[in-house]
Amino acid sequence: MATRGYGAHVEQLGNSVDECLVRAKRFEAETGAVLIHPFDHPDIVAGQGTCGLEILAQCPDVATIIVATGGGGLLAGIATAVKAKRPGVRVIGVQAEQAAAYPPSLAAGHPVPLATMATMADGIAVGCPGEVPYAIVARLVDSIETVSEDTLSRAVLFLLERAKQLVEPAGAAAVARLLDAGKGVHDGPVVAVLSGGNIDPLLLLRIIRHGLVIAGRYLQFRVRVPDRPGSLAALLADLASADANVVDIEHVRTGATLRVNEVEIAVQLEAKGKAHCQELLSALRTKGYAPTFG
Repeated sequence: MATRGYGAHVEQLGNSVDECLVRAKRFEAETGAVLIHPFDHPDIVAGQGTCGLEILAQCPDVATIIVATGGGGLLAGIATAVKAKRPGVRVIGVQAEQAAAYPPSLAAGHPVPLATMATMADGIAVGCPGEVPYAIVARLVDSIETVSEDTLSRAVLFLLERAKQLVEPAGAAAVARLLDAGKGVHDGPVVAVLSGGNIDPLLLLRIIRHGLVIAGRYLQFRVRVPDRPGSLAALLADLASADANVVDIEHVRTGATLRVNEVEIAVQLEAKGKAHCQELLSALRTKGYAPTFG
């Protein structure tokens, strides 16, 4: 809607960059328009290489550069520029593990299309590497690594909370890899390229909530208690004593698996992290509760 608001004609089709490119090439043939490929063209790769020059200018002692990777244009461009000036700098590409076309392609020695893809990182959901960037990546890039959907959502949340940066899942892939790897895995100084902030607010809400769950900041569980006055109040008091903040609660009195004299309480609450979640669950079990999940 925003793009249409600027006066553009928009066609929505397909589920990946690959499918959109099929339509774009047909449009080029039908109308005589010039297709500017997002990654598979020498000029595009060269233009994206200026990012590598900026990194060297702003962080001249960089030892490792980590780049989100879909078709490979940005990665190939950065690798070309950086390796020409500083061959010892490690350049690493990162893909979403459910849309990682480069590892099997590099193993085969040529671009290999993926049969399926499923990732929130739609900006790097490219089913087959481009011929132009593939040749450069195979020659210059030190490694291609992958990250999970959970880590991608955690990276988006991390960047929002710690760096005050709104970054889309694809653009946060490099930071996701750093979160997975931990300290000392990559030679430093390390530069992680944040390569996009195009994210729908509704998707952002889901990612934030998912990221909070992964980080142990949001906990959901169910417990069964006796169906008598005071049981719900006692549970809430126990949660309060554990310093947990209740967000939502559901009191279920009837169910096929419930006994006549018990009720099930579904609780959603805010916690301070994974350690606090474990302390909270341990305290509940000590008091006789049996939390279940799912």
